[in-house]
Amino acid sequence: MAKDKTIYTCRECGGTAPKWLGKCPHCNAWNTLEETLADSASGSKNRYQSLAPAAPVTTLAEIEASDVERTPTGLEELDRVLGGGIVEGGVVLIGGDPGIGKSTLLLQALDALSQTLPTLYVTGEESGAQVALRARRLGLDASKVRVQAETQLEKILATLAAEQPAIAVIDSIQTLYSEQLSSAPGSVAQVRECAAHLTRTAKASGTAIVLVGHVTKEGALAGPRVLEHMVDTVLYFEGDTHSSFRLVRAIKNRFGAVNEIGVFAMTERGLKGVANPSAIFLSTHSAPVAGSCVLVTLEGTRPMLVEVQALVDSSPIPSPRRLSVGLEQNRLAMLLAVMHRHAGIACFDQDVFVNAVGGVRITEPAADLAVMLAIQSSLRGKALPRGFLTFGEVGLAGEVRPAPRGQERLKEAAKLGFSVAIVPKANAPKKPVEGLTIHPVERVEQAIDLVRTLT
Repeated sequence: MAKDKTIYTCRECGGTAPKWLGKCPHCNAWNTLEETLADSASGSKNRYQSLAPAAPVTTLAEIEASDVERTPTGLEELDRVLGGGIVEGGVVLIGGDPGIGKSTLLLQALDALSQTLPTLYVTGEESGAQVALRARRLGLDASKVRVQAETQLEKILATLAAEQPAIAVIDSIQTLYSEQLSSAPGSVAQVRECAAHLTRTAKASGTAIVLVGHVTKEGALAGPRVLEHMVDTVLYFEGDTHSSFRLVRAIKNRFGAVNEIGVFAMTERGLKGVANPSAIFLSTHSAPVAGSCVLVTLEGTRPMLVEVQALVDSSPIPSPRRLSVGLEQNRLAMLLAVMHRHAGIACFDQDVFVNAVGGVRITEPAADLAVMLAIQSSLRGKALPRGFLTFGEVGLAGEVRPAPRGQERLKEAAKLGFSVAIVPKANAPKKPVEGLTIHPVERVEQAIDLVRTLT
């Protein structure tokens, strides 16, 4: 009896190798090759002898294109991240740490949708009774959501064909397996094939499918990277387990903007949307404190106010520490060099710690000016004025560059009662913003001198 041929497949990129290697030759990841059965080569000789006829081709200008219809989920923050709601036939992949609230959020969304549409919740990690207990805890006693506890792909596809739901949730994709493959559930081959079958089913039937995905220790979605390419939308559930607030961030969306975020608060009755997320990221000081500066950042299309805190203290060691939480550490080192070269502020013998309040992660360079002013405030020991805010990118030559959509940032700040702003000159509005005194600057030294006069 012939022995089945095996190959080794990388669980990160899906690349194959004929033997086990410590490092994947395709993506250079370590210890990611897993043994799988190779596809049968039978029938390969006549593979190209019966080619299908060519499919018709259409000119792009002749194709009728209209905006896709969206179905609101009943959770405004989730709709914001999805671009307005669920799209018919769309496939959404949502990942996050264990226990962060993925299943809770999707069960709440399905319950709201089930009032008007047929829905299906397929659970491979829990029993139907466990899902029902969670629904009772969330106050969804009269929920109309249909539930199936199954992990075999073929049975799930048969259920989708019989039930014909408008929206189906698969929790989770790593627990599914197909009888056509001999590898274990969660392996690269199983995850890839199950996701491919479900995606084809969604496109053919019009059922919107939401896949729940596990994450690795590094925080990336488990399984092959091709999984993220198959789906239409990829969402990441973020947040500190010690905090009651959660962020849902879109990193890919074929039907909407990327980098949109939705903010939720975990309560006894599940996740509730936060209409004013700026209140989360601002500390409530009875009086202004040194080292604190408010920044207007942009997450997708949403302007948010975030407090940036800095602590500068004399270092007891020859090599001072540079630590940032929520901001890029290499950028902090660059900003300290710019401050010394162009503003004459040296921190050679000082430990510098920078933190974005509320656990938010700031990636845009418009936070540069706020970080520098917070460091300067902590170093001098003088607080910035009450109601003060800033934003702007800082270049290596000491110039302050404009940030995108500056007018919307200033309007959001004025709406929340801020009164003084230092902004790049290119972002200065032509018409005054009611209740907000705006000081435009072109260089770093101008901004620091202006702060000294205000304090």
